[in-house]
Amino acid sequence: MPGNNGDDLTRLRIALTVFFALDGFVFAGWVVRIPAIKHQTGASASALGLALLGVSAGAVITMMLTGRLCRRYGSHRVTVVCGILLSLSVALPPLTHSAVALGAVLLIFGAAYGGINVAFNSAAVDLVRALQRPIMPSFHAAFSLGGMIGAGVGGLVAGALSPTQHLFGLTLIGLVVTAVTGRALLRLQPPAPPESSPTQKTAPRRLDTRTRGVVITFGLIALCTAYGEGALADWSALHLEQDLHATPGAAAVGYSCFALAMTIGRLTGTRLLERLGRTRTLVAGGTTAAAGMLLGALAPSLWAAFLGFVITGLGLANLFPVAVERAGTLAGPDGVAIASTLGYGGMLLGPPAIGFMADWFSLPAALTSVAALAATAAVIGLVTRRAGER
Repeated sequence: MPGNNGDDLTRLRIALTVFFALDGFVFAGWVVRIPAIKHQTGASASALGLALLGVSAGAVITMMLTGRLCRRYGSHRVTVVCGILLSLSVALPPLTHSAVALGAVLLIFGAAYGGINVAFNSAAVDLVRALQRPIMPSFHAAFSLGGMIGAGVGGLVAGALSPTQHLFGLTLIGLVVTAVTGRALLRLQPPAPPESSPTQKTAPRRLDTRTRGVVITFGLIALCTAYGEGALADWSALHLEQDLHATPGAAAVGYSCFALAMTIGRLTGTRLLERLGRTRTLVAGGTTAAAGMLLGALAPSLWAAFLGFVITGLGLANLFPVAVERAGTLAGPDGVAIASTLGYGGMLLGPPAIGFMADWFSLPAALTSVAALAATAAVIGLVTRRAGER
């Protein structure tokens, strides 16, 4: 491949995969200690909810800035710096003793989390372009696997370690991994675009009005996908307990089925994209997720609901990676930043929107909104099949 050493591209893929996995591992480790942090700070449910908005606010504010930083300093360097900040900031929440202080440190944690997501996705887009293979889902599979491992480890050590000990341990692990993998990443130059590619003939565009509009459209696909992820994370267990009378343990299995299906879908995403192409993958994924969520929300039995969650996870798995990759291919780090910000906004929008609709109608009816947005993503994928062509 002209201008690119195959060994360097392999090393770059490994380094980025490690950072994706580390991000999922650290974030999940924090999430499983939220109940203990709530108890420690003495925060009410509403005060905790406001404090947790610090993560979201920090991430959203930083994502757009990170796109510019990647253009100026390079996505590899920004990835390493954000990896250090993420590792250090995850140790801060257990040091707080009020909801206000917790919200303040979560702004820092959220900023690092949002920054590293834009930076390593931008680096991954460059690698996808150089390899001319749709490997983006494999990176997001690493994030999912890291999250599953982080949550599992967190559950195992919760009884033996205090939140301070656990999250400081995550800091040490994160710094060691960042030092080793970051050193390798900084040695590698961003890959040059291939001289002749059937899909990418020029460099990413500057964000003029038309390009921004197309990128926002791709971001809407990410939003529709992340809305479903956020909704299922927060409401699936309650739906199974309240509407299908599942035990708490069985209800927890529902989200696990969804998360595992998403991971499997992403692990097989490259092969699927090579066989179907991006447009058909988006349309098939959105349609599959819509059908699965209708089953999961309206199923009369627990096992049918589990099956619906699995189908939903498989359908949603590759929508976000493909949307971010398309945005980044078109507009570089700024495109990744816009799509990621919209996607993260969808994850924030999902849980409260489901809550309001559940009050107005019912929880099963509210969860059908996930199906509606998945179908919307499929339609957008079809409509934008030629978007970004030069």
